[in-house]
Amino acid sequence: MTKFISEEQATGKTQEVYKDIKNTFGMIPNLFKAMAATDPYWLAINWQREKAIMIEDGPLDRKTRELIALTVSIVNNCEYCSLAHEAMAGQMGASKEEINHAKRVIELFASFNIIANSCHDLPCDIRPKE
Repeated sequence: MTKFISEEQATGKTQEVYKDIKNTFGMIPNLFKAMAATDPYWLAINWQREKAIMIEDGPLDRKTRELIALTVSIVNNCEYCSLAHEAMAGQMGASKEEINHAKRVIELFASFNIIANSCHDLPCDIRPKE
């Protein structure tokens, strides 16, 4: 069974990071509780990465970032992250129709990747401009 550090058990660095996470999400996700149980400094580093990439303003809007996170989670077969990012995408304004369409795109390109990879030395005929 995965070990967690609950909010009530949190002290020091963990308690400090949990306060910031809770201010952002209104709760402490289990992923962060598991990181805290492993190493509070690892938790702190990953929380800073999460904020910088997913929370703070950037060139992609938050809904798009959540749909990308959903995609990566599905491709990596992570049920926890797939469910969490589907919920977050919805909270960021993605409709059920948009989420379902994203899932169809994911399935399509997962299968296309398999087909392309099965064609040994398939040359790519369209590439990004340098």
